[in-house]
Amino acid sequence: MAIAIRMPMPGQMTEECTVLQWFKSEGDRIVKGDPLFEIETDKSNMEIEAFDEGVLLRIDAAVGATVPVDAIVAWIGEPGEDLPAVEAAAGGPAPAAASAAPRTLAPDAPRPEAPAPGSPAPGAVAVLAPVAQPASPGARAAPGASRLAISPRASRLAAELGVDLRSVTGTGPGGRIVERDIQSAAASASAALPSPAAVAGVSTAGTAQAAPVAGSTAPGEKLSRMRQTIARRLTENTSVPTFTMTVAVDMTDLLALRSELKAIGSAITVTDLIHAATVQALGEFPLLNASTDGTTVWKHEHVQLGVAVSVPAGLLVPVVRDADLFSVRGLHDRAQEVVEAARAGRSSPDELTGSTFTVSNMGMFGVEQFTAIINPGESGILAVSSVTPEVRVFGEGMAIRQMMRITLTADHRLVDGTMGAGFLNAIRRRLEAADAFGDQVGSGRAPLAS
Repeated sequence: MAIAIRMPMPGQMTEECTVLQWFKSEGDRIVKGDPLFEIETDKSNMEIEAFDEGVLLRIDAAVGATVPVDAIVAWIGEPGEDLPAVEAAAGGPAPAAASAAPRTLAPDAPRPEAPAPGSPAPGAVAVLAPVAQPASPGARAAPGASRLAISPRASRLAAELGVDLRSVTGTGPGGRIVERDIQSAAASASAALPSPAAVAGVSTAGTAQAAPVAGSTAPGEKLSRMRQTIARRLTENTSVPTFTMTVAVDMTDLLALRSELKAIGSAITVTDLIHAATVQALGEFPLLNASTDGTTVWKHEHVQLGVAVSVPAGLLVPVVRDADLFSVRGLHDRAQEVVEAARAGRSSPDELTGSTFTVSNMGMFGVEQFTAIINPGESGILAVSSVTPEVRVFGEGMAIRQMMRITLTADHRLVDGTMGAGFLNAIRRRLEAADAFGDQVGSGRAPLAS
């Protein structure tokens, strides 16, 4: 009996993935463990291995196709086996009457009209999604009434954006409404309204355009899934009230410590010491390691340190789990592991989520000062700039000192100016006390000293 190969779910919040390439062709013999195809998720690219053996009978998801998780992408079996056209909703064998060949999921193909909720989509290979409860909280469906098929994430987003689900056409498996359908409906509703600038009679010349400029011959280019995710995630916080503040840190003594460490073969970097100082300061100011929805605050027991990493396709934030439980040396080792995995595309989506505070370091790019955007679910982010020589008052005279500016962006619902200033100064105090850091550069998994 032929075996269906399904699109895996790389992360808990992943709804769909894009097929980047197939390593095998139809008719090839497959051995368990063989790399079968590569997918692109919201965060990274992953190779998917075969879990079964046989011949690759048919590929149902072309390169470039975006496929819902758990949908069938290919079939493995023995030559000559019959393949079902439509799979039952419960994941069992296809109905006996189904004999037509299934369609191939192709890139950029127009999406079929969604069938009525609860009815199968002719020719579709995706599993029919389970239906959800009626949209109205507490309402009970009348006997025999159809129930709305919608994913949990789409349901939450619809409630947040005030989207009327009756006006949304589902493009997920079996006509299920998924997150992109809600986003599309919200964007359409927004586009139908006059812009505030238009209402006020203000010129919008020079602003970003949603459509090509008249006379332009350059074709539009679709954002990668990673850039779409970055755009979506970073605009989720537009309603969060934030403020920023900056302090200058004298790094002269710390750079001297770094030179001493390098001379004895230590791999500890200035970035590691900044991470350590930040984690220690978060212990003093727990609200900067907390989350809120505006009515409830969740204080996290440990620091899940996000480390912003630039990759060719965009920006990733791998997470150092329980960063406060590491020594400076242990923090260096673990941060290096997660950063290298992110740059190599080996991180799973779950390894790139769940941070409680993020550090974004642009010091290696000659940036003198910048402001970072808070990641959703966090109450602050630290922007670290380059170290530059400056003439400063030092002792009773003037001296050239190595100065670095760090900027905090904080959620004003949890953090006020006094707390933010205290947090930045706690980091500065640690970085300027190079001797104390020298005592902490050990090894193993010992908690960071405060």
